[in-house]
Amino acid sequence: MSLLRVLTRRGKRTLAAAALAAAVVAGTGGWAAGTAQEAVTGPAPGAASWRADHSLGRPLPDPATAAPRDVARFFASLTGPQQRDLAARHPLTVGNLDGAPVALRYAANSRAIEQEQRQQLARATDPADTAEDHQEARKRADRCAALLSSGRHILAFDPRGRGQVAEVYGDLTAARRTAVVVPGSDIDLTSFDRTTDAYGTPSGMARSLRAQMTADAPGTPTAVIAWAGYTTPVGLGPDAATGRLAEAGAPRLARFLSGLAAVKAPAPAVLCHSYGSVVCGLAAPELDRGVLGDLVVFGSPGMRADSVTQLHTGARVWAARDASDWIARVPHVEFLGLGHGEDPTGPDFGARRVSADRAEGHTGYLAPGTDSLRSFAAIALGRYADVR
Repeated sequence: MSLLRVLTRRGKRTLAAAALAAAVVAGTGGWAAGTAQEAVTGPAPGAASWRADHSLGRPLPDPATAAPRDVARFFASLTGPQQRDLAARHPLTVGNLDGAPVALRYAANSRAIEQEQRQQLARATDPADTAEDHQEARKRADRCAALLSSGRHILAFDPRGRGQVAEVYGDLTAARRTAVVVPGSDIDLTSFDRTTDAYGTPSGMARSLRAQMTADAPGTPTAVIAWAGYTTPVGLGPDAATGRLAEAGAPRLARFLSGLAAVKAPAPAVLCHSYGSVVCGLAAPELDRGVLGDLVVFGSPGMRADSVTQLHTGARVWAARDASDWIARVPHVEFLGLGHGEDPTGPDFGARRVSADRAEGHTGYLAPGTDSLRSFAAIALGRYADVR
């Protein structure tokens, strides 16, 4: 690359960074529309009680520090009744303990969600709370009731803050091909599977992807996980323009994916939408080889890296952006902590470009009939020759 081109690129990046900084500081361009969020970190409530449990005559694996592979070995050493007893007494811990058996986590989370539902119903009639508190409690109780519907498989549930959840579509223990969907802004317990703008939700994206995978490979057992396991930005405020929440979410994603490997699930294709691609970019260097199969980003503001090489991953990296996605207007720079770096669909980044024909807007990539959905399914199935 010539010196003139380098200087020209640097000049353009500096101007774009200045424009982004001005937008955030002055509240123009829509950036002021968001509210600051407190990131949920660490193990779910109940960890202290779990650590104090000596019923087995030996320490239980610390949910904050134990590696998922060590958690898997611990549970493999227990009898079925011992496993179920721990899940019954510590549902939030077992339900969120990466490396624990999948079916045990489902059962533990059902119990944890039932407990949360009862607490919210009690709060909804508590005379010490306001009418607004009552309304919010009823809404949370309704969401819990929906998660408890027959046939749902909840792999993680954390009621703290705005609420976090991960759901499996398909049989994870039998699957030969898997995928994980990581969403962007405005996703939490309430919006996880909302009916409006369904393909902008982790639930809607995961359902659509698995349906396409099943249609394309009806004889292949598949599973897709919708993972809303981090605190997402709300609106287009400073949280969306910085990496603060992504930095808090990346270790949670890395641990979750390591947990899948610990229970012998196939290395998944991880599909990262919008701000979720920032989380994925920061998580990628933390993942051991074989934990991650493919990394697919779409509608991405950047990955906090200037190139695929800087992601330090052995995974294949793919990127898509449709022509009508407003994310293209966001400056792809990082300056004084603002912005998320290079455009992953740009030629200098080095990702494999995926067509997004017929996708519309920022949340239409997994809508039925789009090139991007077909290609994402092909990537998840390992049929790379079918990717457009």
